[in-house]
Amino acid sequence: MKSIQDTLKITNAMYMISSAKLRKAKKSLEDTEPYFYALQDALARIIRHIPDIQSEYFVEERRKNLEELKTGFIVITADKGLAGAYNHNVLKLAEEKMAKRPNNKLFVLGTLGRHYFRSKNINVAHQFHYTVQNPTIDRARMIAERALEEYRSGELDEIYIVYTSMKNAMNSEAALRKLLPLRKSAFVPDVPKEVLASVKREEIQYTPSPEAVIGQIVPDAMIGYIYGALVEAYCAEQHARMSAMQTATDSGREMLHNLTIEYNRVRQAAITQEITEVCAGAKAQRSGM
Repeated sequence: MKSIQDTLKITNAMYMISSAKLRKAKKSLEDTEPYFYALQDALARIIRHIPDIQSEYFVEERRKNLEELKTGFIVITADKGLAGAYNHNVLKLAEEKMAKRPNNKLFVLGTLGRHYFRSKNINVAHQFHYTVQNPTIDRARMIAERALEEYRSGELDEIYIVYTSMKNAMNSEAALRKLLPLRKSAFVPDVPKEVLASVKREEIQYTPSPEAVIGQIVPDAMIGYIYGALVEAYCAEQHARMSAMQTATDSGREMLHNLTIEYNRVRQAAITQEITEVCAGAKAQRSGM
């Protein structure tokens, strides 16, 4: 009982810490989302005005089989456990997608992810330490630059990110998002071309050129995608840890309740036994007299 009470203090403390970290991470994400939404809107406007623009970041179709594609996977896991199925779900999804694209390269964030792939004898091309517990724009930029460098050099044909997405305040699930190449159709409304042609469009000037603007916006947008995934995964991790600690606390209290009842029952039985023995001894003594 004393051991359970000590454990309850730990689980309660971890719950409160995760709660504070979750609020801080959500505030950080809300503060930076408008900028990256503006970048996506700028991309949509450029493609809407110049649908035939050419860029290495926009490739509608790769003429390769899945086995031939050189794919980079950015996998975001946690540095710590005690978070329920948080890490298991991400790693399971990553392995499923990697099996379909055997010519892959791993960019792993999180101690548990590195240990897991190492135990499976799966090579990790790039490791990023101390990132998942402190998601910042600078760390997201470092990851994006490393991945973009290999994409531009032709070492990678496509890049995916595997992380845990917060569906709402209560639910989260492992998610896969394609970072590169981008699809123009994702930025253009699904309406007939003749309708788009009749829409009045504002005049936009690009300096020095539309291609140069695209070349600057896409890397910044990718940094935003990665940063958003880092913060969202961090929120999901803290939420999962809160739920795990709450479950552990509830189980501990139930166990403590059952043990208290059992303890009182045994103590009462021992007292009853002692009283019975005293009464029997007194009765025997009176009979002897």
